[in-house]
Amino acid sequence: MSKFKVMVDDNFHYMDESERYCAGEFDTYQEALACAKRIVDECLQTSIAPGKTPDVIYSEYTGFGEDPFIIGDGIEEHPRFSAWEYARVRCNEMYSA
Repeated sequence: MSKFKVMVDDNFHYMDESERYCAGEFDTYQEALACAKRIVDECLQTSIAPGKTPDVIYSEYTGFGEDPFIIGDGIEEHPRFSAWEYARVRCNEMYSA
């Protein structure tokens, strides 16, 4: 039985659990974390376009992107993953690289 699940909400449908889906079940927190980060990275990649700043991409993400979170047994023993915080960091990294 899997220990961690990555659930995904839709920022455009905030608080609408009918839009939620399970992106996968994982044996380790690290696997679940990698999946959650990949979902955010893919959303951000679709927003990249000439002339868009990190702030614009972040704003689009928080308004329309996918918002993964991790649940599971013992989740409290691991650092809390915030998709929005991760997206902010990634937006800045993408433009400083």
